Amino acid sequence: MHFFSVETLFNTCLSNFIFQIGIVLQKDLIAFFAQPIDFASFKGKKILIVNTASECGYTPQYKDLEILYNTFKDKLVVVGFPANNFGAQEPGTNAEIKTFCTKNYSVSFPMAAKISVKGNDIAPIYKWLTEKEQNGVLNAEIKWNFNKFLIDENGRMVCKFESSTNPMSEEITGKL
Repeated sequence: MHFFSVETLFNTCLSNFIFQIGIVLQKDLIAFFAQPIDFASFKGKKILIVNTASECGYTPQYKDLEILYNTFKDKLVVVGFPANNFGAQEPGTNAEIKTFCTKNYSVSFPMAAKISVKGNDIAPIYKWLTEKEQNGVLNAEIKWNFNKFLIDENGRMVCKFESSTNPMSEEITGKL
């Protein structure tokens, strides 16, 4: 599992980024645990962005997110964004989240450092995901953990899936 800092990704000088029709891709991203993640390498693949939490009723979806990631890794990247916005269901540190995900679900897909997905401190990526003015496709409300956003190979918003949508459902896999 790779952790990277959203602060590094979104709050550094804009000249370090490549913008590909809305999604921010960075050539050399310094990962949260000092492992480089090349976000630009995601170009050409769909991206499923998921706000996650370790103490949620939907937490078992980590298993199916991992299956989805491994099944479709030639054309899809799953990126988890831990958030503590709903019922304090992600209280841990980034290190604790990594340990939990690895130990309980063998998560190997990229995981961001913990962020906020709504409110005054919303992370820039979630501002883009939830505002039609920014993504050009839809306004979306993050109502709970494990909401999923599908981004196409060119960085364009495709659609949003609610928490209850299983990652391995035809609703998701049919769009891959």
